Amino acid sequence: MAIPTQGAHPSKKLSPRLTHDQGTFFISKFDVILKDIMETDKNIKVGVGVMIFKDGKILMGKRKNAHGAGEYAFTGGHLEYMESFNKCAERETLEEAGIKIKNIKFLCLSNETTYPPRHAILIGLIADWESGEPKVMEPNKRESWEWYSLDNLPQPIFLPANVMLEAYKSGTNYYDKE
Repeated sequence: MAIPTQGAHPSKKLSPRLTHDQGTFFISKFDVILKDIMETDKNIKVGVGVMIFKDGKILMGKRKNAHGAGEYAFTGGHLEYMESFNKCAERETLEEAGIKIKNIKFLCLSNETTYPPRHAILIGLIADWESGEPKVMEPNKRESWEWYSLDNLPQPIFLPANVMLEAYKSGTNYYDKE
């Protein structure tokens, strides 16, 4: 059932008591906030993932407190307004793992609809480690960072990271939702 808002945007002041068909029901601030989030989440996000290589191994971290919690993934995040793909990859890697990267190259493009209501376009990149030792820079988002051999990866793997691994192994660089 849709949450009535008396024609007002949820961010506007809303009476906590609404009437409907001669009955009265109450709507909490949480319901209005949730409705606003669900409407906002219908926007497609652009994410950049970075598979980083060092001495034949790749860097993966265990996610927490978000979709894919407990799964292993690469560094990455949302592309900011007017930001290049490479700058996003460099920024997210430094923010999340405290390391610098170089030789950034395109890997794949994927239409990600695995975690509804989220919908994102994944731009998968590969890069080489340049300097620094990986450390958890955002303890509310990651448990750990480790280097793994491609033939001995941790499980479970975050589904967008799996797409990137498949792209790397197969040479396929375009994944649509169908």
